[in-house]
Amino acid sequence: MITVDTDSFFAIVVVAAIAAVTVAFLPKQFAPPVVVLELMLGIVIGPEVMDVAHSDEFVNFFADLGLGMLFFFAGYEIDFDRIKGKPMKLGALGWALSVAIAYGLGGLLALAGVVVSFLYTGSAMATTAIGTLIPILRDNGELKTRFGTYLLAAGGAGEFGPILLVTLVLSTTNPFHEAAILLAFVALAIALAVVSVRYAWRGWPALERTFEASSQLAVRVTVVLVFGLVLLAGQLGLDILLGGFVAGMITRLALKGHELQVFESKLTAVGFGFFVPFFFITSGIEFDLAALGSAEAIAKLFLFLGLFLVVRGAPAMLLYRGLLSARERAALAFYSATELPLVVAITTIAIDAGEMRPSTAAGLVGAAMLSTLIYPFVGMALRKEPVSDAATATA
Repeated sequence: MITVDTDSFFAIVVVAAIAAVTVAFLPKQFAPPVVVLELMLGIVIGPEVMDVAHSDEFVNFFADLGLGMLFFFAGYEIDFDRIKGKPMKLGALGWALSVAIAYGLGGLLALAGVVVSFLYTGSAMATTAIGTLIPILRDNGELKTRFGTYLLAAGGAGEFGPILLVTLVLSTTNPFHEAAILLAFVALAIALAVVSVRYAWRGWPALERTFEASSQLAVRVTVVLVFGLVLLAGQLGLDILLGGFVAGMITRLALKGHELQVFESKLTAVGFGFFVPFFFITSGIEFDLAALGSAEAIAKLFLFLGLFLVVRGAPAMLLYRGLLSARERAALAFYSATELPLVVAITTIAIDAGEMRPSTAAGLVGAAMLSTLIYPFVGMALRKEPVSDAATATA
């Protein structure tokens, strides 16, 4: 039987509301991403500051669901019709280049004794928090722009690629076995996508009738798909991030041509209104603040903050010449260097495997928090009139 810490559960719910209220009442140009506030407030209510909330099996269950929903939205926002061709090729090439740079820098840090494993440290640096960026991009009208198309492709590669690394390399001792299971999972997901696309339109009138009804059929079917694939991925020994991400892509394919704002707003309410905050607040509660209190961890924090920009920003500056202006490439670099959820996931795996020092994990997560707090604002500042190129979004 699971013991429920109702005090901690209620504290997390209250903190989620406080974070949302704070962002809502601050001027838009000064409002930090809500996920950063959730992390910081999670640290405040956690055992190392106020000690009013703790993570337990029940809370971690909801945090895992929130992580699955976060990556559902990351997969859902990747419209393959928009990013196919050059954006997708450049995004994949850019991430591959980032991995090479990250592992090279990680190797140098390992040789210098700064980190234990170049593999885990490099993998953490070669990520992009596109799921975290999407609400920011949506609020600023970037998702439908030409710039947004390239950013979605680059960010999608920077999130999906590391998920595959986590699944095949970082969380397993038998990559070949995991690869075989992954292929089986992908085959099943493709079959499910084909069935969903074929039959979604036939049942669309019934789904539309439930948008304002208490049954909420469309939302319930989507939630079943998300958590069903998350469960399947977990049962197969794959990372649950993969299940949520694939569920988002399948939903996008199934609703092709029928994407409705009312449906998306309901999914956003379910995900970002309840589940996703649990992941970020719980991550704050579990954050090792004591490890960050050392001079070594502080130095690593600022080191990694700069390396994020080098690892993910260099491909943006090099590969998009002739396609984006220097200012747009710089904005793409800062957006791409925004990291958080996968850094938390990878450092957790590394600590459990004994491949990372607590000071390194604290430095990486702290740098990821700062990147989410700083880099999107720099990216926004570098963009002038982001909706001006909406007409050429598919160019």
